[in-house]
Amino acid sequence: MKILQEKTFIRRCITDTLSGIREGLSRFSGESRVAVIYCLAPNADLFILDPQNLLYGYEPKLKEIYLDSCAWRQQDKFIFNRNTFNQIEPVPSLQLDGRVSCGGKSGSVFYQMWFTEHHPDVCSIGPTERWLEHAVLRFSHDIADERSLYTGISGSFLREYATHAVYDYIVDMINLRLGLDTRIDIYHVLDSVLGISKTPEESVRPHGKLLFVEPRFLSGITFLARFRKDERPKVNHFKHVRKLLQAVEHSDRKLISDGTSIIGITEGFLPEFHLTADFQGKIGFLSLENEKICSFIHGSYTSNTYRARLVEVEEALLDYDLDAGSRDSLFQAIVAIVHSAQNKKFGCALVIDLAKDKAFISGQDINPPIDLRLPNQLDLACALSKVDGALHLRPDLHLHAFACLLDGHCIDGEDRARGARYNSALRFTAEHPQTIIIVVSADRPVSVIQHGKEIHNRNCLTAPTRCAIHPEPLEQWLASR
Repeated sequence: MKILQEKTFIRRCITDTLSGIREGLSRFSGESRVAVIYCLAPNADLFILDPQNLLYGYEPKLKEIYLDSCAWRQQDKFIFNRNTFNQIEPVPSLQLDGRVSCGGKSGSVFYQMWFTEHHPDVCSIGPTERWLEHAVLRFSHDIADERSLYTGISGSFLREYATHAVYDYIVDMINLRLGLDTRIDIYHVLDSVLGISKTPEESVRPHGKLLFVEPRFLSGITFLARFRKDERPKVNHFKHVRKLLQAVEHSDRKLISDGTSIIGITEGFLPEFHLTADFQGKIGFLSLENEKICSFIHGSYTSNTYRARLVEVEEALLDYDLDAGSRDSLFQAIVAIVHSAQNKKFGCALVIDLAKDKAFISGQDINPPIDLRLPNQLDLACALSKVDGALHLRPDLHLHAFACLLDGHCIDGEDRARGARYNSALRFTAEHPQTIIIVVSADRPVSVIQHGKEIHNRNCLTAPTRCAIHPEPLEQWLASR
């Protein structure tokens, strides 16, 4: 009976923690799966919980690491003692392609390794790694507690961990570069950035850059305007800061803050180390020096870059008889046009006509066609994408027409919630199998359509339908694959 209660307690700890991470990361980075491999004691069995088949396809690597070798069991200087559950000894990431992993050893859990997806459109995996690091600590803490004291708070805390993950990553980077004596309250900065981002001025969301600089580096900044010390706006006075951002929007000027107040305005030399909040209307980005850490939207931090990676287009182009140089040049032109539309926040559509004979599409023909290999011509193509209708591109790397109207017969799979541009693309590609259409929405989502369907990353392995809801021995799990 006691053994059964212990197993039930462990299963509850691991499933609550895993669910909390999955739900939190899904809000932070988009739909995310999570898995864990763990061993409670030096001579105990190794278990795995992978309810959504995140590790499908990695079985040979896991077998090599965990079954063919005992290196992961080596204790070195680590002493397994249940009373030292807060002392986490990190273990190296498994470096699986397309996966983020983080693990550790502690006095209550001899070995644990947490996994999640490495989404291609994230600003940085740093906050995600900190999320998994904290899961290591929480699981260690829960297992060390008595069963009667378990509340399940770890799962709830990890579900809401986004701001803390960003904080942990920024603090780690500051400590590495500046030491432990920074005077900026990062939590205060993060709360202020979200508050400012949600504060409109005459119904317009903020634009412009706000830089947070360690006070000891302020003397090296040349200010265009510096405010009197007793009149400096506090960064948490959101309305005041929002008004000041109007002085730096759409320019090279920046507001400078010491983390507490707005010191002044500069456009010159910046200190070597600074944290930048770049407000871009509805969304914004947080960067440390030149490294983009995360984005923020609707009062929350996310990892999304809000820039289309167009992996599906790159994959689809491989199916056509194009030489490598032409394929790459065509793809780069497509990316430039799509990113231009996203940056300027308007919708458009691109018809990539890869048939041997040019398809007839009603629109404004261009004679001669625009050469997309020339920077000024590519800029013109980006501008023409704003005109109602689609762009017509060919594998000769030229834009042949703009303002094109796409027609076709009604097909299954249309989505009235997506609008005319999207559904017209579905119809047109159903009748023109040698075309790929890219639909960019004004609110930044991008759809890639071929053969009357929206296509997704085809390199994703089709996972088995088997779904595990309880931990099972890793050896048994591998044998069942």
